[in-house]
Amino acid sequence: MKSTQSKSFDSIPAKFMSRVVAVLLLVVLAFLWFSTTTIISGDIVHVCVSSRKLNNPNCLSAGTQTPDFEIPIIPPLIQNTSISHLSYLDSKQEVDDPVGHVGEVKEYAVRVVEEQIQLHRSWASNARQANCSGGGIYVYELPPKFNKDLMGQCADMVPWLHLCKYLINEALGEPIPELGEGWYKTHQYSLEPIFHSRVLKHPCRVHDENEANLFYVPYYGGLDVLRWHFKNVSDEVKDSLALDLVKWLEPQKSWARNSGKDHVFVLGKISWDFRRDPNSSWGTKFLELDRFQNPIKLLIERHPWHVNDISIPHPTHFHPHSDHDIVALQLKLIRLDRKTLVSFAGAARPGAPENIRSKLIEQCNSVDTQKCRVLDCSSGGCDQPKTVIDLFMESEFCLQPPGDSPTRKSVFDSIISGCIPVLFDPFTAYYQYPWHLPEDRGKYSVFIDQEEVREMKDAKGNDVDLSIYKGKVLLIVNVASQCGLTNSNYTELSKLYEKYKDQGLEILAFPCNQFGGQEPGDNEQIMQFACTRFKAEFPIFDKVDVNGQNAAPLYKFLKSSKGGFLGDSIKWNFSKFLVDKEGNVVDRFAPTTSPLSIEKKIKKLLGIS
Repeated sequence: MKSTQSKSFDSIPAKFMSRVVAVLLLVVLAFLWFSTTTIISGDIVHVCVSSRKLNNPNCLSAGTQTPDFEIPIIPPLIQNTSISHLSYLDSKQEVDDPVGHVGEVKEYAVRVVEEQIQLHRSWASNARQANCSGGGIYVYELPPKFNKDLMGQCADMVPWLHLCKYLINEALGEPIPELGEGWYKTHQYSLEPIFHSRVLKHPCRVHDENEANLFYVPYYGGLDVLRWHFKNVSDEVKDSLALDLVKWLEPQKSWARNSGKDHVFVLGKISWDFRRDPNSSWGTKFLELDRFQNPIKLLIERHPWHVNDISIPHPTHFHPHSDHDIVALQLKLIRLDRKTLVSFAGAARPGAPENIRSKLIEQCNSVDTQKCRVLDCSSGGCDQPKTVIDLFMESEFCLQPPGDSPTRKSVFDSIISGCIPVLFDPFTAYYQYPWHLPEDRGKYSVFIDQEEVREMKDAKGNDVDLSIYKGKVLLIVNVASQCGLTNSNYTELSKLYEKYKDQGLEILAFPCNQFGGQEPGDNEQIMQFACTRFKAEFPIFDKVDVNGQNAAPLYKFLKSSKGGFLGDSIKWNFSKFLVDKEGNVVDRFAPTTSPLSIEKKIKKLLGIS
């Protein structure tokens, strides 16, 4: 008998019907055909999520003109220091909660993050295209030590990388002619000089601070962090430039007028690099300084509990000069023959056992390259952007597990390449980019909870390989050992399986103890009962809930796809769902329905006359 232990399948958008735990299960995602494209028209940038046939695009637009609205400044919604010093929430992270209500604290914290994201989204939705009549952008002329001089230190910022070549061409880097017009070797740390260069040419830039309603401070804080990161220097040295900036800004009339509330910083590294932990030497304390709490900070990864932190995407390698460039890319992406189903560009984190990267890499390397390909970045495999982009352009789905922090530049590289990002942590994108990504996350991504990846084990503690169900007709049944329907159902299920298993039928049995306590045994007892008494050979999984708050994601999906006569909930043991080879739930049967009575429908789905 084959037996496999799991807690549940996971549910994801469209037709994916089974719990995705390893890369191998992602083969079913071939039936999702979404892509993300970008169209530029005049002064408007449209980020569009559409089918590859361009049907019913869903677009968010951001203008290149200054929005004529006043940025609301709201104090942080969470003042409790036990929460505000969390890096980001995952189920393995402990919260310093003296009351002992860790779960409640996490639930509250996530709710606050979601509220902040909605607030940020409302700011964007309330913005309107303006002709700069309400005021403009004033760009401070800072002493060069705060920006240009930092770029001059590019040669030795990163020991293994000569960063200077990436900061040429207004920080876009060298062109990549092999990829076509608009492609550059843009480094992820180039955001600050790129933004600075663009805002100097902005049509709403003003040179008189009295005509401005928004003030940009071109401090390259990310490069400031980076130049000390690989050097053995004191915290005082790391913080010196930020403290000098405080001294420079305080005498400025425009700063004092609103205590910096109408000022904006653009920072090319994650929030944690500017909020040094007292027990760590990592980064600076720039954003912990009192003077910098009021301004808006645009970062590639925001601090979840600071409402004035707003995430903006990592720079990609694509910088179109015209509408023609972006339309040409869109047409190219539509016509591509994507030879690989799933890909991952990244490196394992051997020093972080809770990180799921190693598990995903191992699973991906265990199958042929048409199903999954890995580009190992640990040995320099990702140094050439063309290599990464080529991989993404050949792939339907791009895995985006968290790295050292939740966000990844690779998410946006995959989107711009037409590869659907598969996310494992909501903080990677969903809780980060409300100004740039659709609120309906299912329109541009697939989500798999990383806890499901960590926890999926068989009875021997090994990873469960569910790829064998690809292209199978499935009969999914919640079973019990002490039910009045047990004998007839187990007997007939075994007969069906024996008769059609070689022709593509798979029966998945999920023991459930929610109905009359009729499945009280442990996994070993359940398997022994089914094997000894009924010679059952179909897979029997670990016990699950099929109703209620803790219902397995698989059953939530099944019930939402096919409701019952008296509502969606499962009524008793031996309810049955029939799923075709494409993952469509085609029928649902009551507990009293005989498995053999379903035989004709099973044969039809199998293509047997």
